[in-house]
Amino acid sequence: MELEAAKAGYTGDGTVDLRGRPVLASKTGKWKACAFLVGYEAFERMAFYGIASNLVNYLTTQLHEDTVSSVRNVNNWSGAVWITPILGAYLADSYLGRFWTFTVSSLIYVMGMMLLTMAVSLKTFKPTCSNGICNKASTSQIAFFYLSLYTIAFGSGGTKPNISTFGADQFDDFNPHEKRIKASFFNWWMFSSFLGALIATLGLVYIQENVGWGLGYGIPTFGLVVSLLIFYIGTPMYRHKVSKNKSPARDIIQIPVAAFRNRKLPLPNDLSELHEYAPQHYIDCGKRQVYHTPTFRFLDKAAIKNANTDASSRPPCTVTQVEGTKLILGMGMIWFVTLIPSTIWAQINTLFVKQGTTLDRSLGPNHFHIPAASLGSFVTLSMLLSVPMYDRYFVPFMRGRTGNPRGITLLQRLGIGFVIQVIAIAIAYAVEVRRMRVIRVHHVSGPKEVVPMSIFWLLPQYTLLGVADVFNAIGLLEFFYDQSPEDMQSLGTTFFTSGIGIGNFLNSFLVTMVDKITGRNGGKSWIGNNLNDCHLDYYYGFLLVISSLNLVAFLWASSKYIYKKESVYVKEGCIDLIEAKAVTTPLGICN
Repeated sequence: MELEAAKAGYTGDGTVDLRGRPVLASKTGKWKACAFLVGYEAFERMAFYGIASNLVNYLTTQLHEDTVSSVRNVNNWSGAVWITPILGAYLADSYLGRFWTFTVSSLIYVMGMMLLTMAVSLKTFKPTCSNGICNKASTSQIAFFYLSLYTIAFGSGGTKPNISTFGADQFDDFNPHEKRIKASFFNWWMFSSFLGALIATLGLVYIQENVGWGLGYGIPTFGLVVSLLIFYIGTPMYRHKVSKNKSPARDIIQIPVAAFRNRKLPLPNDLSELHEYAPQHYIDCGKRQVYHTPTFRFLDKAAIKNANTDASSRPPCTVTQVEGTKLILGMGMIWFVTLIPSTIWAQINTLFVKQGTTLDRSLGPNHFHIPAASLGSFVTLSMLLSVPMYDRYFVPFMRGRTGNPRGITLLQRLGIGFVIQVIAIAIAYAVEVRRMRVIRVHHVSGPKEVVPMSIFWLLPQYTLLGVADVFNAIGLLEFFYDQSPEDMQSLGTTFFTSGIGIGNFLNSFLVTMVDKITGRNGGKSWIGNNLNDCHLDYYYGFLLVISSLNLVAFLWASSKYIYKKESVYVKEGCIDLIEAKAVTTPLGICN
């Protein structure tokens, strides 16, 4: 029991060590355990952004792919990186656990990085070049290159959904102090992620273009190996959550089936007549009881008592099980309206980079040449500056006015981020309109001609997208972890990763279709190989329209969403955990 465990000095949430033994709260978990995890996250993000931020340039300059194909292939790979966590999360929640799923997947990830480094380093695996002109890659070279990329994507599927949730597991929700400091975890977790991305976009991109692609990929590969060694050094300090349900995802199917089976039965007027275990059951099992909500009322029929007349039939589902399925459906509604923002984010590593290659990239009297992909570092810099300001100033300021421990609700945080993102794409549209005007005035027409306009005109759109990410990227990760059913938090966080993945696939689809539709019958494509003779401004205008409409859809969806409300038992009594506040009663009776 959690109450007895807490009195003995063990964690109240029933976490154990790697051998399955209860762990002492004073010697495990919290920030001292997370210190080993954030190092891995920083190096992994350095590796990912070291590839993603400049991949479109490698495909066009080294493999000689056209603009649309390179953008499509970057988006498809990025989409795979973010969509495969669904499999990794399912394996972790249902079978292997987070630690072992991460362990196996990280080895696959490292293997993929080694293969990719070989693909861009060894003469056998890369196109031959003469006088700075490279031949077209052979079929086997292209196959080996993409095999390496998708090995990384497959490995990322097991690491991405589990490392952040494993970090959050190091804080005991049954301990009021640990739960309070956990509120800052995702902010600082993403801070380490942004730090790795900054090193990639500032340092690795320059090395790739000016020293060599092999060294540019070899450095993050070595860093990834070192970070894994550091991760395993911290093993004695880690807390591991014990799965209380062998197949937690089964309820997603079981609840609608049970509700359909009972579709002809009337719902009781008194909610207490629905099937639910006594609070003592949840105390004994170390689980949280989730309270009833008035959404998706049809699913409540799965919890109707005495619905089964046959004694051998399966008992009705509990209200807590039904509410878990409702949470998944509610999160699905929010997830759907995050796809367009993810599509906007996909521009940073694709069209924004290609747009930057057409502009004047010289800096200073020595005319230092800035890699176009390095401008992505301003996204990261704005994040790194904004996270501490958000956590140390904005949250306390808003907490004093709203009484919410987070300062504002999770959906309010997302909404602010989406508004900033709409402003960013509006600025991107305006800047592209100006670039087209400069092209006309100076009669620029060739695909390799430099437009006499500084690349720093792109700075506002990069910076604003970074600020927006502090609100919506971190907010989404925290939202999907916080609102997921207790036994499905790894799977729940894949709402975050899969949204980014689908957003990349959606951008790939949009770019391909826009190119085909606008370029048919000899017309001028909006996204052509020659960005100095196309209408990229029209495409940005199109993105502005759909992102504005999506913002309206998000406001509607968020107004319909009802936050999870659950209770846990700790030494002080029963705590009702909801989004806005925590209510404690001295006698252990839930209000």
